[in-house]
Amino acid sequence: MESITRLVVRLLVAVVLGGILGYERESVGASAGLRTHMLVSLGSALFVLIPLQAGMQIEDLSRVLQGVTAGIGFLGAGAILKQSDTNDIRGLTTAASVWLTAAVGVAAGMGREATAVVSALFALAILALLRPLSKSFAASRPDGTAPIPPD
Repeated sequence: MESITRLVVRLLVAVVLGGILGYERESVGASAGLRTHMLVSLGSALFVLIPLQAGMQIEDLSRVLQGVTAGIGFLGAGAILKQSDTNDIRGLTTAASVWLTAAVGVAAGMGREATAVVSALFALAILALLRPLSKSFAASRPDGTAPIPPD
């Protein structure tokens, strides 16, 4: 019963934190939103939780983490769009948030729930609280281009 509780808590932490980050992205109309972030976080937690349950040594888990990191990077690349203007790239923040959400899932899956929560709170602050500052930087560009809408 104890191992099932531990499993449920780790996966639930991953899903909830991924959902919080995904909700923020969806609220600004980003291409990867609530469900995507929840699935990325849950999948990442599973990719580390299953080998740990199977008895894999923590030192050997680095190969799993390398695979998760590369795979999520590939997924995030799909969210990045280059527009016709040479300086107009969309989706970079969403790709970064998907990548970070995977790391939050890994932390939760490895039983580092406090690390996962603190990281997700930092990410939420960066995404939500720094948006006005980011917009003011974009508005004051020397090339006179309009502010970039959130990606």
